[in-house]
Amino acid sequence: MKSNIIIAGVPRAGKSTISRMIANRFGYQHVSMDSINAAFERVFPELGINTYAEMSSLDILYNISGKIAPFISAMIGSDEYEEFERGMVLDVYQLLPDDYMKYIAGCNCEIFYFITSDVTPEERFNIQKTYDTEKDYTFYKTDEEIRENCEYIVEQSILMKNQCIKNNLPYYETVRDREQVFERFMDRINEYKE
Repeated sequence: MKSNIIIAGVPRAGKSTISRMIANRFGYQHVSMDSINAAFERVFPELGINTYAEMSSLDILYNISGKIAPFISAMIGSDEYEEFERGMVLDVYQLLPDDYMKYIAGCNCEIFYFITSDVTPEERFNIQKTYDTEKDYTFYKTDEEIRENCEYIVEQSILMKNQCIKNNLPYYETVRDREQVFERFMDRINEYKE
């Protein structure tokens, strides 16, 4: 298996959970690209990384993905993590498969997408309301905000799924049977390690 792993996909699909599992089990350094993006957004607005820009959900996704993909490529190519037998596991929301292929493919990494495209926005809302805990950022949002967010997430998931299929990249649907999906994925990582 390559030294670095990218876990990409939409919010609340399990990216951080699975990234922490990989880091804990196999000794990868866990890096949250979403935290880095949030810092860029606050400190360097001139970069144009703006989650709340006056654009459609998909236009925001295209904009941020095109800006962070070259940055991720530079991170992976920096050799900063060479002292680790395993490199980093990077979890990232706004990285489209097309931009991965354009800027990152061929670097020392594997990528896996976690999405929730196989559901309607209303179904996703109901599932989210059932399983939200105080640890989840969406727990404190209004139902109206969550419903709107669910529409965006399903829309973005469908885009990511279509680009994964086009680029022959692995993706996992996690809206149903999430724990079993995680188990199957971790089995796949175990196979790579052998």
